[in-house]
Amino acid sequence: MPDSCFKNKSERAAAFEAADLYVVISSEFTLGRPVMEIFEAAASAGVTLIQLREKEKGKKFLYDLAVACRPVANRYGILLMIDDHVDVALAAGADGVHLGQEDLPIEAARAIAPELWLGNSTHNLEEALAARRAGADYINIGPIYPTRTKSVSCGALGVDAIRRIAPQVQLPFSVMGGIKAAQIPELLAAGARHIAMVTEVTQAPDVAAKVRELRALFRS
Repeated sequence: MPDSCFKNKSERAAAFEAADLYVVISSEFTLGRPVMEIFEAAASAGVTLIQLREKEKGKKFLYDLAVACRPVANRYGILLMIDDHVDVALAAGADGVHLGQEDLPIEAARAIAPELWLGNSTHNLEEALAARRAGADYINIGPIYPTRTKSVSCGALGVDAIRRIAPQVQLPFSVMGGIKAAQIPELLAAGARHIAMVTEVTQAPDVAAKVRELRALFRS
């Protein structure tokens, strides 16, 4: 199993800061195409931050997938994130873990994985401030828009949530939830810099072309 191309948390922090589009890949949202095909296409189009998220599969499936993706991630300089499972991330040589509110607490994850880049899903200011106190490296604010890829009880937060939450937390943050290409300009205007997307990328007929289209919006 190859090691990560990022040697420590400092290098991972710099990689996160430099990323724009944050692609989240789940096998249930690839229109039947292999995850590796989506991963390679996104990588070839310049994505440098990818999360593997498998809510409906077991840990072995996720581990095997992460091990297969690691050499590709190294080739392209991609920060490889795992959703939910710290043990899988450590075993597969991933760079970080994104944890939900019901997953292993940030403090516990940090204790066993001090060099991993740890994110935390947050849905309001209270959760975001708690993530900062717990030692999260970044937070995700969302869902911004209605989404069908993840079940949440809070409903869509709206773009104004970015303006309400981010300045008070003072952590790097991503945004996620129902985001399409047309919404990227308003998210950027609200202060978002790392925009996570699932189906807009993974269900595109031409993933690489869609990624290039989306990433161009960050520069326009």
